[in-house]
Amino acid sequence: MSNLVVIEFDTEEQAFAMRAELANLQKEYLIEMDDIVVVTKNEKGKVKLHQAVNLTAAGAVGGSFWGMLIGMIFLNPLLGAAVGAGAGALSGKLNDIGINDDFMKELGANLTDGTSALFILFRKATGDKVLERLKQTGLKGKVLQTSLTVDAEDELRKVFEG
Repeated sequence: MSNLVVIEFDTEEQAFAMRAELANLQKEYLIEMDDIVVVTKNEKGKVKLHQAVNLTAAGAVGGSFWGMLIGMIFLNPLLGAAVGAGAGALSGKLNDIGINDDFMKELGANLTDGTSALFILFRKATGDKVLERLKQTGLKGKVLQTSLTVDAEDELRKVFEG
């Protein structure tokens, strides 16, 4: 079962720095994430999602490959690649894996202008090691929402809120 954690930061840079640190922790097999997204709200109140994976681009690449392959069968690989890229890009744009985009936009609308939030969906984590590394970053934020146990959430709050 996956757990969701949402942390608000005072600046965009802090959320991106935390995302980078969590990516490093994943490379070290200390956390296994399903999705991680930075949500920013600019000074004009516009909310933007910064997905870690661009599904539209990935769909276009995959679609162009399969389109070219099918096009080769029908002796028109360029047309097949173009049609495949378009179909793949559309498919990638319409796919929503991980954290629901509407949920993130709704929570992002409640952020203070000029701040950001980090949405983390993870399956497993070596709790004590992850919390210690996050504490070492010195980044401070406010835990907005979690699906963790009460004790685990309290430990997380100690790290980010002091």
